[in-house]
Amino acid sequence: MPEHRKVVIIGSGPAGLTAGIYTARAQLDPVVLEGEPSSTSDQPGGQLMLTTEVENFPGFPDGVTGPELMGHMRAQALRFGAELKTVKATKVDLSARPFKVWVDGEEPSYLADSLIVATGARSLMLGLPNEDRLLGYGLSTCATCDGFFYRGHEIAVVGGGDSAIEEATFLTRFATKVHLLVRRDQLRASKIMQERALHNDKIEIHWNTKVTALHGEPKLTSITVEDTVTGASSPLEVTGIFVAIGHVPNTSIFEGQLELHDNGYIAMGEGSRTSVEGVFACGDVQDHVYRQAITSAGSGCMAAIDAERWLEGQGA
Repeated sequence: MPEHRKVVIIGSGPAGLTAGIYTARAQLDPVVLEGEPSSTSDQPGGQLMLTTEVENFPGFPDGVTGPELMGHMRAQALRFGAELKTVKATKVDLSARPFKVWVDGEEPSYLADSLIVATGARSLMLGLPNEDRLLGYGLSTCATCDGFFYRGHEIAVVGGGDSAIEEATFLTRFATKVHLLVRRDQLRASKIMQERALHNDKIEIHWNTKVTALHGEPKLTSITVEDTVTGASSPLEVTGIFVAIGHVPNTSIFEGQLELHDNGYIAMGEGSRTSVEGVFACGDVQDHVYRQAITSAGSGCMAAIDAERWLEGQGA
């Protein structure tokens, strides 16, 4: 028989665990479906589990590692009575209340009076050897998170869209030089963003260029790039590389269930409300603009409060 809960939270990054803290304190007996350690899309703790130093999360003046921060959040959720399950939600049925959530087998595992979606998003990567090992040790997907660590360094940014140029421009505050590696012979970014890159003396654009190898132990010391026209390879001495080729929200199980934008992110109504009454979303699964731990945590708080008030209105 499935467990019937007032609140089921899917995802355990900053958004999901903050929602767990708030709903537990409201005595709503939430269960948080953390994800699975072997999953690349919704691992317990979210993307911060792949981050080394976090220096911009309030309350940690000396910084904190991503895993440490998520460990603190997890312990806080448990302290207030949230139940955490290291399982991956594989299917949902949001056509009627209570909502149904599957984690394994043919029968639903949970019935939920309300549902909070905090499944996050994942960065598109290059698919190269050493990526996993160097992530957080010279390889990054977030300039605003990690740019400070590259003060005085020569670094690279991969991508040709608005996000890549935004990252490259931001990184010029710290780096001595930023190599923008563009796979094509033109930028995909908007005209105004292109102008910023083309007229920034600290940005050097490498056209028709792709990264073929990452080098360094234990940290990144250089990369190998290849000319996509001639096939010629050459080394590039950089101590940091930022991948800015896009993000993919973890919304596959909500297709046909919730309204999604064309880019796959959850379409939001007022506050944290989704297109289905009683279903709320928070964190990177609905935010393709800010993508910060602190904004995710804040939206998790919003989702918890919205769910609590909605349940009160339903007499639950």
